[in-house]
Amino acid sequence: MIKIQNTNINLKGMVALGGSGLLALLLTAPALAHHPTGNQTPSTFIEGFLSGLGHPVIGLDHLAFVVAVGLLGATRAKGVILPISFVMAALVGTGIHLAEVSLPGAELWISASVLAVGLLIALGSQFPTLALAALTSVAGIFHGYAYGESILGATPAPLMAYLLGFTAIQLGISLGAFWLGRRGLALATETQPSPSLRKAGWAIGGIGLALTYAQVLG
Repeated sequence: MIKIQNTNINLKGMVALGGSGLLALLLTAPALAHHPTGNQTPSTFIEGFLSGLGHPVIGLDHLAFVVAVGLLGATRAKGVILPISFVMAALVGTGIHLAEVSLPGAELWISASVLAVGLLIALGSQFPTLALAALTSVAGIFHGYAYGESILGATPAPLMAYLLGFTAIQLGISLGAFWLGRRGLALATETQPSPSLRKAGWAIGGIGLALTYAQVLG
């Protein structure tokens, strides 16, 4: 009986994965624009800050991961370290791009990170918190590297504002998702996430699958 129930859960999860993946595939092209200022390098503090706020939100891959890292953190006793480590690593990734160091395949790794974290949530990951923090930190470097493209060549004021903007918005969203995972989605235990949390994981995984597929084809 237990095996049958688990099979049903997995089948429902795969349906959610496929459905959200199809939706994400339809949205992939506009979502990859990744720049709220029309691909113009910010030239003022306000432009830099607004660009920083917008960049993680208008890109479906970035937004899905920011939400996912908060939800994944909600499955761990000290999981708040996951969104914090991700955001700090994103700053490092941006610095790498500004230093003109190349990270090949960054967009593919970003898409794959959405898929991986979605599945970790859906399947009830039992990895240690520090291992998950290491994973989200590596992902953060690639996400931050992508953010760096929008601010190349900017003067110090808009650059600092951009860093402040994308750090603030990512912390806000991921910590909000963390709180929602703990409260609104009724987390049961670390090893047995609630059905609602699992469904969210399958949906995020579907988005990651579609984005990864698009990157491979592209």
